[in-house]
Amino acid sequence: MKIPKNFEPLVSGCSAAIVIAILSFLTLDTNAGVWLLFSFGASVFLVFALYDLETAQPKNIFFGHLVSMIVGVIFNELFGLSFLSLGLSVGVAVSLMVYLKVMHPPAASNPLVALFMNMSFDTIIFPVITGTLTIIFFGILINKFILKRKYPVKKINFKFKF
Repeated sequence: MKIPKNFEPLVSGCSAAIVIAILSFLTLDTNAGVWLLFSFGASVFLVFALYDLETAQPKNIFFGHLVSMIVGVIFNELFGLSFLSLGLSVGVAVSLMVYLKVMHPPAASNPLVALFMNMSFDTIIFPVITGTLTIIFFGILINKFILKRKYPVKKINFKFKF
């Protein structure tokens, strides 16, 4: 049974709340490590409200967050926190996401988080990889089987072109 259109926003909001609550629980109430980034709030908005956009597709979520956090950590390790490193790291992350065709707007904030929180390379696994895979898993599960939407919209294509 398909959810009526007028209930979709409510189900989308509840779905986003559930995913963030799961990531928060794993972060705060278990010894599983850090699974949550602030940018994941905007990611779940895209997955459940704007699911048909290219920027909301699994490839973009995963690689967008991964690329931008790697950039942020590299800038943190090499330059530390400054107005220049903050600006340049976001600029480099945005450029790389566009070149690699993995644009995910919420991920553009990851370099800022990496620099302000003095993050190192171990954040690539926790929370970036674990968190994005959790968002993608529940995004597919809820969109396909509860909301009866076609998600992911496009086949995953791992060909990167410069």
